[in-house]
Amino acid sequence: MPSIDYDSAADVIERLEQRLIESLTGETSVSRRTVLGSLGVAGSAAVGLGSTRASVVPGHNDEDGHGNFGTVGEYQDLDFDPHEFLTAFNTGDSGQDNVPQQIYEVDGRTIREFELTAVDTTITIAPGVEFQAWAYNGQVPGPTIRAVEGDLLRIKFTNLGRHAHTIHPHLKNLNPRMDGIPQNGPGVLDTGESFTYEWIAQPTGTHFYHCHSLPLKEHIHRGLYGTIIVDPDPERVRENPRDYVNYPGPITDDFRTQLVEEARSRNHEYAENDAVNEMVMIMNSFDTNFDGENEVYAANTRAFGYGVGETDGNGNWTAGETKRPIQIDKNELQRVYLANATEFDLINSFHTHSQFFDYYDHGTTLTPTRKTVDTIMQTQAQRGILEIDYSDHEPGLYMFHAHQSEFAELGWMSFFKVI
Repeated sequence: MPSIDYDSAADVIERLEQRLIESLTGETSVSRRTVLGSLGVAGSAAVGLGSTRASVVPGHNDEDGHGNFGTVGEYQDLDFDPHEFLTAFNTGDSGQDNVPQQIYEVDGRTIREFELTAVDTTITIAPGVEFQAWAYNGQVPGPTIRAVEGDLLRIKFTNLGRHAHTIHPHLKNLNPRMDGIPQNGPGVLDTGESFTYEWIAQPTGTHFYHCHSLPLKEHIHRGLYGTIIVDPDPERVRENPRDYVNYPGPITDDFRTQLVEEARSRNHEYAENDAVNEMVMIMNSFDTNFDGENEVYAANTRAFGYGVGETDGNGNWTAGETKRPIQIDKNELQRVYLANATEFDLINSFHTHSQFFDYYDHGTTLTPTRKTVDTIMQTQAQRGILEIDYSDHEPGLYMFHAHQSEFAELGWMSFFKVI
């Protein structure tokens, strides 16, 4: 039997979502569009402007029954699809339409060039609930950039927002002018200004980028962050295997071969990578009234976006439905590039039901840093790679979520549908 039946899963998600929306809007209906986070200046809550804190969170509403939940609506804003975001890798020669990009070589080095633009925009974080965000290329999280170690990343950045912004990479960067902080290089870019950042894609792994303008917590919390995935170069791994392991013992020929095979599996330019289903998830949150506490949590921005919506109970959903589990083939290895952008809370976490996984902290090694676990924690900007195998599981729904129970009930609850 599947771990969870569809009707029960839908009931859980819909009841939690309804309670969340009511706590944010004070409305029992979600038909009225509600825009939150519109104060627009840092520290506004501190001077008394943000006084409409939702009453139901973070505590439980004890009037609710225990164990069963009701119904709620769908997302109407289709500008951002968290399901499309999962596998939207921008490599220079392919990626999203809203990310101008190209790939070329100079003196034998591959250059992957991207155009990122900071804008003020409105995003939907729950059905009928919008949040005024600052975003790279109009989306939160920002576009996922992907390269191979040793490539040159050339980022043409333009700030079209109302506030000064930068891009700071969590890469090994040898040039302080390219660090994307107020004190170095071009400093912060004011409205209308542009700068081209250049970074060597190193080390291999999954990395974070974000605006480093002050107040830093607001620029991150508003949505200016994304991931950079650096694929390992199998030939470099073959030549320098010890750089890719946290292991002091001998490197045998068999072990070297194993590391090269793992590198080929991780590298999007190799056929072995096609056998793996790869996804990007950024755990994020939203303080809708700027009181320094979050009211909404999610994986990839939309509360319960990977939950179960209206269903016939047999795994079939109505056309155009925006909330649905992530459908995965049990015969494929699942690889999740996971990062934590949550502001105000010290940690976030990722927990799988009914299965364990291998975890590669920061993705900088080709052997797991934690093996056979079902829960990991990340502080802000921490990231890692999860590899999950459902090949011996029966088809059905398998939940995954933050294991801070409050986060899960406020939006960060999701499902894989294993087929």
